[in-house]
Amino acid sequence: MGTVQLVKTLEICRVTPLTDSANSAAEFSLPLTYFDTIWIKFFPIERVFFYQLAPHESTHSFFNSVVLPKLKHSLSLTLAHFLPVAGNIIWPADKAKPSFLYAPNDGVSLIVAESKFDLNWLSQDGIQEAAGLHPYIPELPVSESKGAIIAFQITFFPSQGFSIGMCMHHAMFDGKSVALFMKSWAYMCKENSNTTKKQINSLPLELTPVFDRTILDDPLGLDMFYMKSWSSSSDPNPKSLKCPQVIRATENIVRSDFQLSRQDIMKLRRNIASQLDEKEKEDSKHKRLSTFLLSCTYIIQSIVKAKKLERKGKVGFMLAADCRFRLNLPLPTNYFGNCVIGNLALIDNETILDKNGIASVVNQLSETIEGLETRMKNMSIEKENEFILKYKNIVAVADLMIGVAGSPRFEIYGTDFGWGKPKKTQVVSIDKNVSISMAESRDGDGGLEIGLALKNNEMEMFSSIFLDGLRNM
Repeated sequence: MGTVQLVKTLEICRVTPLTDSANSAAEFSLPLTYFDTIWIKFFPIERVFFYQLAPHESTHSFFNSVVLPKLKHSLSLTLAHFLPVAGNIIWPADKAKPSFLYAPNDGVSLIVAESKFDLNWLSQDGIQEAAGLHPYIPELPVSESKGAIIAFQITFFPSQGFSIGMCMHHAMFDGKSVALFMKSWAYMCKENSNTTKKQINSLPLELTPVFDRTILDDPLGLDMFYMKSWSSSSDPNPKSLKCPQVIRATENIVRSDFQLSRQDIMKLRRNIASQLDEKEKEDSKHKRLSTFLLSCTYIIQSIVKAKKLERKGKVGFMLAADCRFRLNLPLPTNYFGNCVIGNLALIDNETILDKNGIASVVNQLSETIEGLETRMKNMSIEKENEFILKYKNIVAVADLMIGVAGSPRFEIYGTDFGWGKPKKTQVVSIDKNVSISMAESRDGDGGLEIGLALKNNEMEMFSSIFLDGLRNM
């Protein structure tokens, strides 16, 4: 409510890649693949990391003389390995689709700010106003024909710590790419702080990005299929790079995070297994009741109950998965760019709300995951067109659409810049729609951290249903 006035901008600067003269003189472009064009008109990804500092490190003097210079310098070193990130997405008038262009002296926008707000409050799990995180996220400049790839904001909390807020163009980043960039930046910062030797300029192999687009074959022209799918929308300028306007319903919208411990997940597994009939139990031997599957099922059920949706309605659920290992020709794990694809389930509320309905939902989601694997292996123009029609039909009939952002496999809590792991990290952009964010438990206990944004009364109801359900299993 009063949070915006408590955050003061101190500096707006541009950070450029620290490259040698030979590399800095080169201009190059990177084409968009069909995985990139799928997401080109989606709203940007927004994420914030909160870091607690020791008392002697959280003074103005230490932050300004040590923390901030190290963060800036290591960002410059990191961008040298991620040059396309320092460039822009452009759409020349004579080209059929956009491309990423890096030109000499390109760089990223960085806002430095100071907040008088309570870092502990912002980084807690409890219910808080969703708008409370917005002042810690920068805007991403995007015009009709040109757009920045990423923007940063570093906010200092005196006597507490700092945050790093990011806004990223979805055409360049999927969740795994976000994690790769942040871990690379953290590595450069931490290792250069710890070494007494010559400055570390290189990244370990697992953190070195692969930008090669030739390893992703597209003989069917799926990239242009998706460009035409976007261009056939109601946008008066079919070549506009601007995303469709998404208005945050900030009034009365709150967010909260919930923990699913390893023990909670074991309870869910036992509870759902007990509801399966003999045939389903036999099938489940071949369909592993994964943590992801169990968690999504339980969260969907809790959301539907919290929103008090009518039994005759339906819920659409969209899940996405990393394709790097799932394609016919697998990509390197450090391939940088979009490489995710989704599939949809349409579930009757009556099934979700039935006493033993959770087992049926598990089966539907399990089939959706199998369909995801099939879609990856057998992509074609015809199949992708069928998927788009399916998506439109589900959106038209569903009372509620739910999506998932993030994954515990990204191990995002391992992003240590030299002052310890994050106290908290959150996907801020989930408050633009009904999405669930997922991350590994920051306690390292093998559990999950779930983020959610709902209306205040719905969140209170969700919290009660979610926690009581686990206690009573």
